[in-house]
Amino acid sequence: MFRFVICFIAGIGAGLGTGFAGMSAAAVISPMLITFLGLPAYEAVGIALASDVLASAVSAWTYGKNKNLDVKNGLVMMVTVLLFTLFGSFIASLVPNTTMGSFSVFMTFLLGVKFIVKPVMTTKEAMNAVDGRKRIIQSVVSGMAVGFICGFIGAGGGMMMLLILTSVLGYELKTAVGTSVFIMTFTAFTGAVSHFVIGGMPDLWCLLFCVASTLLWARVAARFANRASAVTLNRATGVVLAVLGIAILSVNYIKG
Repeated sequence: MFRFVICFIAGIGAGLGTGFAGMSAAAVISPMLITFLGLPAYEAVGIALASDVLASAVSAWTYGKNKNLDVKNGLVMMVTVLLFTLFGSFIASLVPNTTMGSFSVFMTFLLGVKFIVKPVMTTKEAMNAVDGRKRIIQSVVSGMAVGFICGFIGAGGGMMMLLILTSVLGYELKTAVGTSVFIMTFTAFTGAVSHFVIGGMPDLWCLLFCVASTLLWARVAARFANRASAVTLNRATGVVLAVLGIAILSVNYIKG
């Protein structure tokens, strides 16, 4: 019962973060499973990535159904992210270990504050006015940056993508989140498969509980987000990210 409660609560945070902001489930689920259930870190990350796959997929489908998804540039960025994640991981293996795990947590909190204080009010008309060729070049360059940082630090992919899509590529918020979860579906699947192949199958009950809870709450968040106004969505996304950032910091403090 305790295991179910922890997984359900972790799934709430991960699902809301995914549905509202394209946030990786690993940022929420991993520290919860490690701290409260004592799971090995590698196993916990594998479960979190597996939870991310369906949650991101159903969120991407919901955003796509509401025409808030840029598949063409999303595919370009996804391929670049995957390639440079591998490159970043390789470079990270050559340098001394550094403790940068809290990077994505602080980024989650700060990005939440940013959406509350300075909301993204770009319109689809302004977004679509950008030249297609320029957009593809931006997607490649941005994918290189996100992939390398993810591979080198090991976290922060969803948050980095959302920040770059809204601040650098000039996407309106719903399309940015939709495109982000579309990319995260494939990156999470790749990560989950590699974790299970290398580390073996994880605790099946934890896996099922986390996947189900994350999927449920991601679906709820994505449906709400696509119906909300730009102002409401910015505030809701900001609050969710800020609260999750504080919660994850608290869990990491307990773990420490």
